[in-house]
Amino acid sequence: MSAVHLVRSDALAAAPYAYASRVEPGAELIFLAGACPLADDGSTVAVGDVAGQARRCVENMLVALDAAGAGIADVASTRVLVASSERRDLVAAWEVVRAAFGEHDVPSTLMGVAALGYEDQLVEVEVVAAVRPG
Repeated sequence: MSAVHLVRSDALAAAPYAYASRVEPGAELIFLAGACPLADDGSTVAVGDVAGQARRCVENMLVALDAAGAGIADVASTRVLVASSERRDLVAAWEVVRAAFGEHDVPSTLMGVAALGYEDQLVEVEVVAAVRPG
């Protein structure tokens, strides 16, 4: 069982994510570096393809979570950054990330930004997770 509990409110508009998460007292927080769309050799994958880059970000995020002793159900919040001012690009990235989380619809922020750090990078996914000490 996860140390993360999703919080919902009927007083807010329906959304495809929880509006908040609560972490149990004593849980250890895990702050992942932004998951980037990088291949094992460090090159950017799916150049020009927002959804393809989002998929690789999710794959890399899962590897980093596992390395930290956590899984997707331990994620307390996400931030999805998309280097675009086009809403369709933000939605394309969001749909991939949202699908990866399934029933664990954590609070999330989706943002269009001017640029990201790697050449040809369009998407980055930031994650905070929490696990019980052990």
